[in-house]
Amino acid sequence: MSTASSCTTASFDTSPTAERDLLALCAAPRWAREVAAGRPYGTLDALLDAADRALTDADLDAAMAGHPRIGDRTAGGRSRREQGAVTAAGTDVLDALAAGNRAYEERFGHVYLVCATGRSAEDLLATLHARLRHDPATERAVALAELAAINRIRLRQLLSEEAA
Repeated sequence: MSTASSCTTASFDTSPTAERDLLALCAAPRWAREVAAGRPYGTLDALLDAADRALTDADLDAAMAGHPRIGDRTAGGRSRREQGAVTAAGTDVLDALAAGNRAYEERFGHVYLVCATGRSAEDLLATLHARLRHDPATERAVALAELAAINRIRLRQLLSEEAA
């Protein structure tokens, strides 16, 4: 897969397991069904656009339930890779993330969902503190945008893995 605009999605478009594969990327069943039902997608850009359009606020709770906390050392698979820089953080930062996660969950009732790929633990902690100042409606909109970014990264990875 060389570029987003020239990349085809042939294996995804014909995969009988596409919905299951999508659900493994984002634990939102309605979103996975809608994206799978929209096949075929001629390009990666078309798939990414469809995934963005399909994602709604109604998907957020299910998706967040499938995400580990930032800094959770028991996170596995994709989440562990995405949070790779967090594992190198010092105990003080990890403790602050744990405390921040608890405060966030108490305030908003769900995990702190953030696109962690390529970001340091310190950056994620600063973002968490900033987001704690949001009102619930604003934070929900921010979390949905973060989920869309995560989905885009994961879709690119899925297609790259299939092409390999």
